[in-house]
Amino acid sequence: PRPLAGKRVLITAGPTHEAIDPVRYIANRSSGKQGFAIAAAARAAGAEVVLVTGPVELDDPQGISVMRVESARDMLHRVEAALPVDVAIFAAAVADWRVASEGSQKLKKTAAGMPPLQLVENPDILATISKLKEKRPPLVIGFAAETEHLIENAKAKFARKGCDWIVANDVSPATGVMGGDRNTVHLLSREGKDVTVDSWPVMTKEEVATALVSRIAREVGTGS
Repeated sequence: PRPLAGKRVLITAGPTHEAIDPVRYIANRSSGKQGFAIAAAARAAGAEVVLVTGPVELDDPQGISVMRVESARDMLHRVEAALPVDVAIFAAAVADWRVASEGSQKLKKTAAGMPPLQLVENPDILATISKLKEKRPPLVIGFAAETEHLIENAKAKFARKGCDWIVANDVSPATGVMGGDRNTVHLLSREGKDVTVDSWPVMTKEEVATALVSRIAREVGTGS
């Protein structure tokens, strides 16, 4: 069965790297495995898939258009250029902040100690796409990676971002999710004004991807 045949699906994956100087950058521990698994599952379901990924050590999945980027701003530009799509899944762990002015030379240690880093907020890719008037994908799915108060924080993010679904997962060090091969997720969606939370069991990231794509197919699929 190819329930997503004829559908175009955009997925973001991995971390972003925000340059401090030519040598150093701000990053996070995202491996990109969950986003890449979703891309492969969507392709297997018949979709045309565009994968926009930050710096990861993963090979390009077969049959998928892959765009590799560094920063949050790069990622947003690539995402906007890929529109229109039928489904957009924002699984990347995008840096919230970047350095206000990237140094053209390596920062040197001095007697005065570390120079202060002034940070500015990065564009919010999920909120930007969710709130588009034109070219907004019919189904926009965000990810909420939390270390505490998972459902409470995910519900707050859901209300704030304007997306259609949120996939919430606990990325506390004890879970081993960041960089690991397994995940435990909760799918938040809306029924009228109520938020529904569907909690899934511990699964491999490939199994999570297959289950999510199956749910997407029920929402937007052709059924062919």
